[in-house]
Amino acid sequence: MIVVMRAGAAPEEVRKVADQLEGMGLRLHISQGVERTVIGVIGGRVEEATAAAIEALEEVERVVPILEPYKLASRRYKEGGSRFDLGGGVEIGGEKVLVIAGPCAVESLEQMQQTARAVKAAGARLLRGGAFKPRTSPYSFQGMEREGLEILAQVRRETGLLITTEVMDPYNLEMVAEYADVVQIGTRNMQNFHLLREVGRIKKPVLLKRGMCATLEEWLMAAEYIMSGGNQQVILCERGIRTFDTYTRNTLDLTAVPSLKQLTHLPVVVDPSHGTGKWKLVGPMSRAAVAAGADGLLIEVHPHPEQAVSDGPQSLTPERFAGLMRELTAVASAVGRGI
Repeated sequence: MIVVMRAGAAPEEVRKVADQLEGMGLRLHISQGVERTVIGVIGGRVEEATAAAIEALEEVERVVPILEPYKLASRRYKEGGSRFDLGGGVEIGGEKVLVIAGPCAVESLEQMQQTARAVKAAGARLLRGGAFKPRTSPYSFQGMEREGLEILAQVRRETGLLITTEVMDPYNLEMVAEYADVVQIGTRNMQNFHLLREVGRIKKPVLLKRGMCATLEEWLMAAEYIMSGGNQQVILCERGIRTFDTYTRNTLDLTAVPSLKQLTHLPVVVDPSHGTGKWKLVGPMSRAAVAAGADGLLIEVHPHPEQAVSDGPQSLTPERFAGLMRELTAVASAVGRGI
C-alpha cells in the first residue's frame, strides 16, 4: 500500500508515521513530492484494520492499496510519469523524445569519435557503445572492456555527449558505473537478480532492457528489484521479444509502450535496431514508437556498417540517421512532443 501524507506535512510528522509502520516490521520507501510526501510500503502484508488505523492518523490524507506485485514501479504509487535528469540538463520522461545513438560495440577511438560527432550533429543526446559484449557464441567479439570504457570517456570529453554502456555482472559494476552516465542492463541479464540488487545500490540511472521472453509483469518485477534497493531511476527499454517468426531478428512489441504507460510511471525507450535486426526497418519502427508514446529511442549507428564487428546489418549510416532524425522531428511534433 501507499500512505499519502496530507499537504504540508512536516518532516517530523512524516517520520512519526514511518516509525509506526517500521515498528510493524514493514519496509518503506519515502518519496518527497512538491506538495505531498508519499510513503510506500514495500515489505510485508498489511491487514485492513491496520490500514484503517493508519488512515485515521491526523497526518495522513489517505491510504491506497497497491494490488500489483510491483509496488514502486506501479502507477498507483506515482500517478504522473517520472522524469529523470541524466546529467548536463539532459532529461528523459519530459516533453522531448530522447534519442540515444551509436554502434553496438566500441571498436576504436576513431570509430567512436566519428560516430559521436555525426549523431550529435543530427540531434542525439546520448552516445551508446558496448565495452562488454554478451555474445551467443564464445568465439565472437566480446568487447574492449576497460579500454572501451576509456574510449567512451574520452569521446564524452571531446563532444559533451553523455554515454550509456552495458554492465554484465556485479564484478564489473563499479568500473562501468565509474565511466557511464547511464548503466544498461541487457536482455540476457534482465532476470540476473544478483546483478539487479547490486545496481539498486548505485546512484546512476539504469536502462533496463526487456528479456527476450519476458512478460510485462516479469519486466516490471525486474525493475522492482532495482527500485527496492534504493535506485529509483529506472528506464524501461523495449527491444523486441522472441516469437515464432524468423523474418526479423525479434518481434518489436510496440503495444508495450502504451501498455506500460498505463501500468507504470517509469520512462519507456524503444530499441528498433535489436527489435528488427534490419536497418531498413529501423526508420519505420522508430517513427511508430514515437507515435505510440515512447520517451526515447536507442538506435545503432556505425560509420561503416559493413565493417562492424557486431550488428552491422541493423546499423544505420550517419547519413541515414540524420535523415531519420528529420523525420522523427515531424512525427514528434504531430503528437505534441519534440526531439
